[in-house]
Amino acid sequence: MELQIEDSILVRDYISGDEKALEILINRHNQRISSFIYSKVLDRDITEDIFQDTFIKVIKTLKKGSYSEEGKFLPWVMRIAHNLIIDHFRKNKRMPMFEGNDDFNIFSVIGDDKLNAEKQLIKDQINSDLRCIIDELPDDQREVLLMRIYKDMSFKEISENTGVSINTALGRMRYALINLRKIIDKNKIVLTNS
Repeated sequence: MELQIEDSILVRDYISGDEKALEILINRHNQRISSFIYSKVLDRDITEDIFQDTFIKVIKTLKKGSYSEEGKFLPWVMRIAHNLIIDHFRKNKRMPMFEGNDDFNIFSVIGDDKLNAEKQLIKDQINSDLRCIIDELPDDQREVLLMRIYKDMSFKEISENTGVSINTALGRMRYALINLRKIIDKNKIVLTNS
């Protein structure tokens, strides 16, 4: 029986220059990642494009040396694919708008009908954790983040609604994201459903 090389060893080998290691990783996870993407976009060509974009991003990150998800290769790749799926829907204006709804949940937009109860509980917990983290932000940063992410408002609209300049709104958003990362790192929070 052939021993399966750990993902983390293949990642290390690829970073060290072994191109074959990446090919093994892609072949190993191809079906799972492709199925995940297809279940969201329901189009073979778009699935192929997003799959390729996912691995272009993986390769760039590995080559830059900024990969640090020790032993968590597949969940990391799935997150990249998930983000690219969201970008695809945003670009094609197919994301539903949730005007004035503070309880927007990304998983209700890009949902998988076949979610089992356990996965749904995990997703609900992630959403709940994220809301708690957002609540720790200073009021001005939280307000801009909620308007931008959950209400899908432009920075011009945020500026008009809050009475601050566009640059101030952009700055608050930037600091909100920096502070979210700090809170997540400080509390060692893992926001993943894999």
